[in-house]
Amino acid sequence: MPYIDRIKACNNADLLNFVPVYGRGQRFGWVRQDTTHILDGASDVFVVGGRRVDMHITLFDYDSATEAVANAMERFRAEGHFPNWRGEPYPVAPRFGASPIFTIERAACPMLGIRSWGFHLNGYVRKPDGLHMWIATRAKDKPTYPGLLDNMVAGGQPEGLTLVENVVKECAEEAGMSADMARQAIPVGAITYMHETREGLKPDEMFCYDLELPEDYTPTPVDGEVERFDLLPIEDVMAIVRDTDQFKFNCAAVLIHFFIRHGLINPDNEPDYGEICAGMSQGKR
Repeated sequence: MPYIDRIKACNNADLLNFVPVYGRGQRFGWVRQDTTHILDGASDVFVVGGRRVDMHITLFDYDSATEAVANAMERFRAEGHFPNWRGEPYPVAPRFGASPIFTIERAACPMLGIRSWGFHLNGYVRKPDGLHMWIATRAKDKPTYPGLLDNMVAGGQPEGLTLVENVVKECAEEAGMSADMARQAIPVGAITYMHETREGLKPDEMFCYDLELPEDYTPTPVDGEVERFDLLPIEDVMAIVRDTDQFKFNCAAVLIHFFIRHGLINPDNEPDYGEICAGMSQGKR
């Protein structure tokens, strides 16, 4: 199975199935047409009409919008719409670093098609016989994508933390890594995609980090989100990404990003090279 199929899996959304969501003077999300009726249950927050959804005109500032949306999401949660409630506040903004329009529970982002940000960290080791990479296996009781393979460390970007602070926090929680070691991670770019799930739309942006690790370092699962870590030759990692569905969909794209940057995938050995590169920069609409 070609690498391009992993990129297409990230960009499986058809926006013809969605209507835009506007609030405080700008579009901030997308709602699937067959779920707009759910928002009718919060008419004090969302106004559904025609080919769009608008946040109620009375919600004109951050505080009022955040409070009203939180109340609506709690009502939807009580109705069973968010079984994977996280208790994590996410900023809703037109771009990373911009002032948020309001804040929302992370689990509600796909329903409203709100862009989430996060980071994925590739932990790798140089050995005499070549590159090796630490691969995480997600816990089987994890509410999302249980049991699938993952990058060494990854995490959504919550409100109130810088990316570096989040990298340090997640490295400690998921891999038992010291702050000094985590701060050596190098930001190397980002991938964006438009991914449709049964919950809605994920027009997400994931910041990629590389961290070269010493041969004598072994990550240790701490918070229960990772079942185990395995150090694999990079050729094995490439084969798993190319030939199987064992990796979580966006983790496969992050690894392909790594393969390209390290010259393992190039225009001479990959016929879909151009399409792969373009496909990792989708989701800016």
